Amino acid sequence: MEPSLLALILESAVKVAFVIAMVMGAVTVMTWVERRVSAWIQDRLGPNRVGPEGLFQPIADGIKFLFKEDIIPPHVYKPLYILAPALSFVPALVGSAVIPFGDSIRLFGRDVALRVADLNVGILFIFAMSAMGVYGIALAGWSSNNKYSLMGGMRSSAQLISYELAMSLSAVGVLMAAGSLRLTEVVLAQDRLLHWNAWSQPVGAFVFLVAAFAETNRLPFDMPECESELVGGYHTEYSSMKFAMFFMAEYANMVTASALMVTLFFGGWQVPGLAALSLPPLAVSLIQVAAFFLKVGFFLFFFVWVRWTLPRFRFDQLMDLGWKVMLPLALLQVFATSFMILAGWI
Repeated sequence: MEPSLLALILESAVKVAFVIAMVMGAVTVMTWVERRVSAWIQDRLGPNRVGPEGLFQPIADGIKFLFKEDIIPPHVYKPLYILAPALSFVPALVGSAVIPFGDSIRLFGRDVALRVADLNVGILFIFAMSAMGVYGIALAGWSSNNKYSLMGGMRSSAQLISYELAMSLSAVGVLMAAGSLRLTEVVLAQDRLLHWNAWSQPVGAFVFLVAAFAETNRLPFDMPECESELVGGYHTEYSSMKFAMFFMAEYANMVTASALMVTLFFGGWQVPGLAALSLPPLAVSLIQVAAFFLKVGFFLFFFVWVRWTLPRFRFDQLMDLGWKVMLPLALLQVFATSFMILAGWI
């Protein structure tokens, strides 16, 4: 094998391992953050028994799920029942592969692009992967042969289809301003603080953020698993690691949605004023990567904050919001952005 090809394969393997480790690490940490933030909001202690400040609680959870009895009810359709958790988790993990978490870094005489794949249709790839996730939830509800699970799966299908339209349209203005579907180009177009799309397209940013809550099944849009109506919804019949994979998929979707929000509207890895500091290239790259993950961390915290602040919507309210409010706002944003581009304001 040629040295250049071997180096390329090794570089790709390291980047894939890094992205998987970051996403899975964020999933692990968020199970702890969810409990600590909810306890802080509700003025209670939260996890404080396993390790200092309960920091080892995610490890205890992982051990518990690994060794819990894996019960498969006799009335389920086993092939799809077993496959559904993976169909929900894998697309959530794969979608993060095209999100750039930095520009490039010089290592061992090579310029290493800080992304797994720089697709020229990167945004479409992410939307395709997020759409695939609904199959896992819908099939879990159907294969469980349980009316509550089936209702949860049907709710998820209706909810995700409704809000995917608003989410996709809210991103159209960003793509028009950047003149490209490539996420790297979108970030490079936001090279200054005032060039961040959140300032020129605040309505699009708002619609995208609301749609992200619905796409990730987070409160106040967690109708597919609404415990007050559906016991546990689509995952009622699941236990052990199959049950855990649905929650891992939810947190992985949160990470991807937060990273995409940062990439599209908040400058991605860009740090205002960094170019004026005349730092070494390696230091600049590391600061940009750190800035990207700090921005993502803020939106992950925001997901938790909203969950423990707002009450759950009714399903009819959720549909009305998606079709009568979010979709028209997203269309209005597309028209407004087109006029601003024609006028030379963007």
